[in-house]
Amino acid sequence: MFIGHYGPSFACKAWKPVVPLWVLFVAVQLVDIVWAVLVLLGIEKVRIVPGITATNPFDLYYMPFTHSLPGAIFWAVGAAAVYRAVAPAQKWTAAVIVGGAVFSHWVLDLVVHRPDLPLYDDAYKVGFGLWNYPAVAFLLEIALLFGGIAFYLRVTEPIDVIGRYGMTVLGLFAVVLQAYVFFGPPPVSDTAFALTALVLYFAFAVLVYWLEGKRSSI
Repeated sequence: MFIGHYGPSFACKAWKPVVPLWVLFVAVQLVDIVWAVLVLLGIEKVRIVPGITATNPFDLYYMPFTHSLPGAIFWAVGAAAVYRAVAPAQKWTAAVIVGGAVFSHWVLDLVVHRPDLPLYDDAYKVGFGLWNYPAVAFLLEIALLFGGIAFYLRVTEPIDVIGRYGMTVLGLFAVVLQAYVFFGPPPVSDTAFALTALVLYFAFAVLVYWLEGKRSSI
């Protein structure tokens, strides 16, 4: 899953407006951000195997530090603790929401991944495999993203024309990217894949930081 992860970030922002949306954008992708860094360092592993699923060619065969259940819990608790430390004026609820946003990544991955998510270390791997049903997986990504955006738009209002249309345009751009991931050519290497992922995750966080400033809470 890629763009669907951002749905919970918008929903969390609607629920707890004090948490910056860019923080939640980083939070919902933190597991993948760390994964990409570890792939670049040669610690976690991915192979490009065209046809391994109906939507993407990624054989995610070794990622116990990020995508295992204990790993996801570790990053969620760590993110909550860090957010609490850097934003002590906010209540613990805000930190818990940030941690929950991080853990939502593993829950949503469980739905779409083939059995490559370890329950412990690199063993007992699970995944419901929705990636093998392209139309359903694609529609789920879109529904999660725009469902979250709808929640966010209901509790905020635009302060200019960019604020009125910006989040929707961002969502449509994300859908185009998701379509390319699902139906375009495979990346040339695992390194290229990891680098591209990192650039996209941080680019989306920067964009939403700018766009959030174009809306205000109702």
